[in-house]
Amino acid sequence: MPLDAVCLSGVVRELEETIPGLRIEKVQQPARDQIVLTLRGNRKLLLCAGASQARVHLTAVTRENPAAPPMFCMLLRKHLTGGRVSAVAQPHLERVVILTVDIVDEMGEPGTRKLVAECMGRYSNLILLDGQDRIIDCLRRVDMEMSEKRQVLPGLFYRLPPPQEKADPLAVAGDGFRAMLASAPDGTDAAAWLLANFTALSPLVCRELAHLGCADGASLRDGGDRERLAGTFSVWQEMVRGENGKRFTPWMLLRDGAPADFSYMPVYQYGNAMEGAAWDGFSSMLDAFYEKRERLERARRRGQDLRQAAASARDRAVRKLALQEKEYAQARDRDRLRISGELITANLYRMERGERVLRAQNYYDPEGGEIEIPLDPLLTPQQNAAKYFRQYTRARTAEKYLTEQMAIARRERDWLESVLDELTRAETEQDFFDIRRELQEAGYWKSPGKKEPRRGPGRPRVFRSSGGFRILAGRSNTQNDQLVREAFKSDFWFHTQRIHGSHVILCTEGMEPDGQSMTEAAMLAAWFSQGRESGQVAVDYTRVRNVKKPNGARPGMVVYDPYQTAYVTPDEALVRRLEEKRA
Repeated sequence: MPLDAVCLSGVVRELEETIPGLRIEKVQQPARDQIVLTLRGNRKLLLCAGASQARVHLTAVTRENPAAPPMFCMLLRKHLTGGRVSAVAQPHLERVVILTVDIVDEMGEPGTRKLVAECMGRYSNLILLDGQDRIIDCLRRVDMEMSEKRQVLPGLFYRLPPPQEKADPLAVAGDGFRAMLASAPDGTDAAAWLLANFTALSPLVCRELAHLGCADGASLRDGGDRERLAGTFSVWQEMVRGENGKRFTPWMLLRDGAPADFSYMPVYQYGNAMEGAAWDGFSSMLDAFYEKRERLERARRRGQDLRQAAASARDRAVRKLALQEKEYAQARDRDRLRISGELITANLYRMERGERVLRAQNYYDPEGGEIEIPLDPLLTPQQNAAKYFRQYTRARTAEKYLTEQMAIARRERDWLESVLDELTRAETEQDFFDIRRELQEAGYWKSPGKKEPRRGPGRPRVFRSSGGFRILAGRSNTQNDQLVREAFKSDFWFHTQRIHGSHVILCTEGMEPDGQSMTEAAMLAAWFSQGRESGQVAVDYTRVRNVKKPNGARPGMVVYDPYQTAYVTPDEALVRRLEEKRA
């Protein structure tokens, strides 16, 4: 669900207790619509103005920053770095958070700046104000052509978004609510009525109030439904105001164990279709809810062009292989051509030029049946026989050639599929750079006109097993090759059997690893593979000395023997627990 005004007020209450008085040490912009303020004590405040992910909360997620900071980030650094947060406020039931910062300007004079986060779906924005609430600049400028009602431009005074033509749900007393409800005809959808008449209520909350207040969980059928809904609405008001001991409860809805929605109150409308769980705080709940979604969206956006190029090349390789296999099947059937040539030669005495079909006894048929051999009427019988013998010779030569070409095509198809698999797990800009370079070196990606910045090799994923052994997992085929080259011969190498995935190295440092560390390395190999969602995955493992790269093979393609196989279940919680955090 989008972050509604009431849920945002729960976030603001948490922030009011934690960040006032803290100094802003860093300002970063990891994505176009995200600003991260690092506060004293290594607290990170995320302000996101994404259309589907607009929000403000403390975050523990480490985000990669671009090599060159954007202009808006540089502006915020100039005005906010070194300032001290003095207040966090939210205008009444608005999806707006105003962060007030006490600063000292270039002349040494004290002053204030305000950073406004408007979390309003596709109208979301981040706006920097001076001490007189005049706009210094904003993430998205809104001129007269974009909106006649409200412009957001440097130099203008800041004004709140125009109010909705709906009632304030906290300003309506019980009698007033009942009077409004009395005008609704019987059979009215209660959730739709609440959504149409009151501001700050999300569709999820409206459905939950209807579920709790109506006998059938949906419609107003009689006076009893109206009275129960009025009572439910009154309890909701007390919770939002913090009256009578009622308070917000950060609530996460889970579908098959994955975050599906969230709210500021328990939600029971889905019954057994979803699980519900209370959370420690709004910031941690929003962090958990958006982390995976944000990672997938970022990977989809960054890797779209690469994925399209790799998929097109893979599809071409598949089509080419299908044609080769068809030609190979025809070449394997070449004895028919030889027999046709020999039978024509044996029957030359009774053939004449211009015939289209030769009907003759097939001496190669154990039953001695008759065979029909198509002829070219423009050729003599001798020329028709020679034609079949030439076709037979070409087919015999083609079989050997096609066998080699099909092996090459299969290797190319498998490598391209491994690249597509890499793109599903790519997270950082360095990951995409490595994959782009891999495709470019293979001739499947043409570099744009501008010269790309030089980069060193990316870092593999690093883990530490329960037994204290270091475990490395490659992020790309090129990095997989590098891991194998740089590993000691006595280290262990892990890879999923017959499916694409990362190469995993268990660094033994000359010692014999314990069984738990071996199992954990196998589980990491299973997680970083196409078998991530499977219940059980076969993982081959052997010493690095047994892993060889064939001459001319694409990056990441190896052979290995001897080896053993372990069967493990991928576990995301174990991956997070073993991962070594960067300093």
